Amino acid sequence: MRKRILSMVLATFMVASLLVGCGGGAGSANKVGVAMPTKDLQRWNQDGANMKEKLEAAGYTVDLQYASNDIATQVSQIENMINSGCSMLVIASIDGDSLGTVLELAKESGIPVIAYDRLIMNSDAVSYYATFDNYMVGTLQGQYIKDTLDLDNAEGPFNIELTTGDPGDNNARFFFGGAMDVLQPYIDSGKLVVKSGQTTFEEVATANWATDAAQARMDAIIAANYSDGTTLHACMCSNDSTALGVANSLEANYTGEWPIITGQDCDIASVKNILAGKQSMSIFKDTRTLASKVVEMVDAIMKGGEAPVNDTKTYDNGTGIIPSFLCEPVFADINNYKELLIDSGYYTEDQLQ
Repeated sequence: MRKRILSMVLATFMVASLLVGCGGGAGSANKVGVAMPTKDLQRWNQDGANMKEKLEAAGYTVDLQYASNDIATQVSQIENMINSGCSMLVIASIDGDSLGTVLELAKESGIPVIAYDRLIMNSDAVSYYATFDNYMVGTLQGQYIKDTLDLDNAEGPFNIELTTGDPGDNNARFFFGGAMDVLQPYIDSGKLVVKSGQTTFEEVATANWATDAAQARMDAIIAANYSDGTTLHACMCSNDSTALGVANSLEANYTGEWPIITGQDCDIASVKNILAGKQSMSIFKDTRTLASKVVEMVDAIMKGGEAPVNDTKTYDNGTGIIPSFLCEPVFADINNYKELLIDSGYYTEDQLQ
């Protein structure tokens, strides 16, 4: 009888352990899985490091993984996080439409999911979304071009080319849409001219936000439209990796007056380009702010509550509106970079030399 009782106790303990390991709805385990897309872009290294540091400071164990921009790798990493006892997942997806199956496993295991900076599409397993105001990112870029060229007063016309990000990244459409809502009226009136004729999202998208892809496309645009000395006045680039590709192409192929170039993320290479006059501005999204907010969200959920949100209308992932917290972006340029990036401790002076 004693052996039978002991066996029953052990069996109960094993079942309880499995439930905790799977992060069953109770959220009693303390492990958070953080899935980042790649180490190839500086911003994701910073996001991952900030997230890990702040979650650990809050008392959580963190499984941080980078997927080298390979969807199958990211799916496998998330599956391993689920099976290894993570009670919550924070995921910056490579492709927002490619995680439905593995997230169904998370849902079945009672594991909440926060989509980080990139909205995960067509999955009802997504509990929350944390990001910067992506539409505002684009409007800030468009407004910078509008103000710098003084489009409401200058005679023009001015030549502009457009470059945005990966077509599988839902954010890219928000960035591009925000910028075009500012710029399109001037394109329609002829004040802005896109000599390449490439104005749709599909035409100007850049796979994986890759610098070399943006550079190759810009090489072709310059050869066809600006090799005769025609002035290119502005390049609307949705982020720093594409802006870097455009700047590289201009340095190699373009002899006219240097254009306005926008960007996003304040990568070190692009901040150096701002200081050298090769990029005009970059949207500063302080990943420390976003990481801190995600830690608040994680903490609230793990304690059985609801995560703080400030937007319940904007982001529909195909299964319904995802409650979101949107941090506010600002832009950095030659006039304010020191205050935003150096004085705040985001970078040191030495890093920008």
